Parts: sequence; C-alpha cells; structure tokens
Amino acid sequence: MLTVTCSIRYGFWPAMIAAIGVCAANLVWVTLAVLGAAAVSKAFPLAFTVIKLGGLAFIVHLAFKLARAGAVDLTRREAPPRTKLFGSGVGLQLANPNALVYFGGMLPAYIDSARPLLAQSAILMVSITVTELFGLAIYALSSDALARKFASRGFAVGFFRVAALAMVASAALGVYTTWS
Repeated sequence: MLTVTCSIRYGFWPAMIAAIGVCAANLVWVTLAVLGAAAVSKAFPLAFTVIKLGGLAFIVHLAFKLARAGAVDLTRREAPPRTKLFGSGVGLQLANPNALVYFGGMLPAYIDSARPLLAQSAILMVSITVTELFGLAIYALSSDALARKFASRGFAVGFFRVAALAMVASAALGVYTTWS
C-alpha cells in the first residue's frame, strides 16, 4: 500500500524509492532468518508476540492515516525527500507483522544448516529482492496510471478506506494465525 500511495501522490519513481526501502528491510529479515530468528521466536514466544502486536499497532496507525486521506491534488506531486520515502519503506516492512511471520516463521524452513549459509543467504536475498521489486513496480505503474481517478474525492476516500481496512485485516490475520 505504501508503494501504491506514493505512486498516486508523487509518481512512479518516488514510489520505487519506497519500494527499495521495503527491499532493504527484507534483507534485514533474511539475515535474521538465516541467523536463527525462528529459534529465538520459539524460545521466547512472549517477546515474539509483543513484537507482532507492536507491528500490528504500527500498521493500524498507518491505516488510520491512510483512511483519513482525501482526494489527491495532482498539481502538487512534489515528493518528500528521498530519505523519507526510503525510511518509510524500511520502517513499514520492519514493523510489518506479516513480514515477521514469513521471514521468522516460514523462510527458515527453506534453509539447510548442513550447507553453506552465505550462499543460501545470497540466493534468498537476490530472489526475494528481484521478486519484490518486480511486484512493487507493477503496483506503482498501475497506480500511476490510475492517479487521475484519485483527483475525485469520492474515489480517493473510498479507495483509501478499503486499502486501510485491507492493511489492518492482513496484519491482524498474520498475528492471529501465529498466536501461540
């Protein structure tokens, strides 16, 4: 949703800066998965739950801001500084409970401790980054193409509220399905 929102408000290329931030956070997640985040989460389930709930709270905060957004003024599409866009992507992905579930709970199942971890890490990082950037680029291109529709207050408000609800539902489902 961050990439979509950035693309609507600022255009394709600024949205890709946020997408690169998401991918940078994924590299942190892959590193943690390889280093044993799954084992730590099993050893300290309460801490894992607190982290998931904190991530859910952050997603709810972002969704609330998104739900309150109105029409997009396409005459003022000047993007915020690149560091802010990049930082938003990193922060959102690091706080995302769905990422925690995937990278901490599911990805370690694909890591073979009997084989060199560095090579496996590199393969995971490249494949996840390429796949994520490709998907986010499609979102950004599609959103940029639809940007004119967001000048309509009714369309924008409806879209942003549905998007906010989807964000909260997805994060809540991630927390619920991994509740110990």
